[in-house]
Amino acid sequence: MSKLSRLLLTGGLAASLSLGAAMVPAVAHADEDNATGSDQKASKVVYHINDAESQALAALRNMRNHLDVAPDTEIVAITHADGIEFLMNDYEDAETVGPLVAGLASRGVRFEVCEITIGRKDYDESDFLLEADFTPSGVVRLTDLQSKEGFAYIKP
Repeated sequence: MSKLSRLLLTGGLAASLSLGAAMVPAVAHADEDNATGSDQKASKVVYHINDAESQALAALRNMRNHLDVAPDTEIVAITHADGIEFLMNDYEDAETVGPLVAGLASRGVRFEVCEITIGRKDYDESDFLLEADFTPSGVVRLTDLQSKEGFAYIKP
């Protein structure tokens, strides 16, 4: 191979590599644009509450803050065991918790109460706030949201 041929080949290869390298940031930037554009899927989050006394108020405030920053987030609160009481009509801190639950429900948050727990504690669905929905098993619902529906898990 002549010296001129090698020079042209090396120069052509260098130009190709430079052109390819110049295109990488443009492609990466296009992906970043898609991540923040209208094609982006909203986040899905499940809050797990199984102790109303120690978790409910913190969870409600976390959900409010979450939606303030990321308003398109789909949030489901799963309650079971000792976590269901804050959704009851006669909850001891109802004056504080009730407005937070109502406000979050109006923003699309779903509050689901475990029917197994309701039966075990001898409650009735009519004992709960209008914002409460019911699920046969809180643990099964929690598992399904995470494994089948891609929800992120938060434990306040």
